[in-house]
Amino acid sequence: MKSRATQQVKKLAGKAALVTGGAARVGRAIALALAREGADVAIGYHASSAAARATVADLEALGVRAVALRADLARPAAARALVTAAARRLGRLDILVNNAAVFFRTPLADTTPAQFDRLIAVNLRGAFFCAQAAARLMPVGGRIVNIADVGGVRAWPGYIPYGISKAGVLMLTRGLAVALAPRIQVNAVGPGVVLLPEGFPRAQARRIRARIPMGRHGRPEDVAAAVCFFAACPDYITGQALFVDGGTLAR
Repeated sequence: MKSRATQQVKKLAGKAALVTGGAARVGRAIALALAREGADVAIGYHASSAAARATVADLEALGVRAVALRADLARPAAARALVTAAARRLGRLDILVNNAAVFFRTPLADTTPAQFDRLIAVNLRGAFFCAQAAARLMPVGGRIVNIADVGGVRAWPGYIPYGISKAGVLMLTRGLAVALAPRIQVNAVGPGVVLLPEGFPRAQARRIRARIPMGRHGRPEDVAAAVCFFAACPDYITGQALFVDGGTLAR
C-alpha cells in the first residue's frame, strides 16, 4: 500500500505553464489538468474575460499560482508579449501549450481573404511567435505542446483554410523539435471531435459518433491528459503528434 506522501507526488510541481486560449473549453481543461499536477498556470485569452476570471479562481483553488493575460495572437508582437508577461508573472516558464485557435466554416466559393488570413494568423502564426518567444526564456528541459487537429491531415472541404492552419501546426511541431533540440522538447496533440457546439443537431451528432470507432466524441479531459503526458514524458520524445481521436484516423 502506497503512503500518503507517495500519493501526493505531482509530476509538474515547481513548473510554470502558459496555456493560450486557456479560459474555456479544451484550453480550460488543459490548464486545470496541469494545475492538478502541480504547475503554476498562466492562461492567455482574447475576449473571454469572465471565463478567464472564473478559470483563474478554479486554478487557485487547486493550490497553485494562476494569472489571466489578455492578448490577440493574430498580432505577433502581442504573442511575444504574452509569453514574456507569463514568465514574468510566474517567475519562470517551463511549459507552453499553444491551444488558442479560431474555427469557422469557409466554403470554397465564399471564403474571403480576411477569413483566410484570420485562421492562419491565430492558429499558425500565433503559435509560431509564442514558441519563438518561449524558446528564449525556457530552461533546459522546457516543453512546447502544440494543439493540432485531425483536420490537419484529413480534408474537410468546407474548412480548407482551417485545415491548412492545422497542417501547418503539425509541420511547425516537427520544425521546432529539430531547431530546439536537445534543449526543449516539442510535440503535438491532435484532437478529433471533442466538443460539439451548443444546439448542434442531435441527428448529425449521432452520424458523427457512428463514424468514430470508439463510438463517442472525445472529452476535453482526453486532450488534457495527452498534454500532461507530453509535459512530463521522457526527454527523448520530441517531434511527435498524438491524435486523440477515438480511432478516427485509423479508418
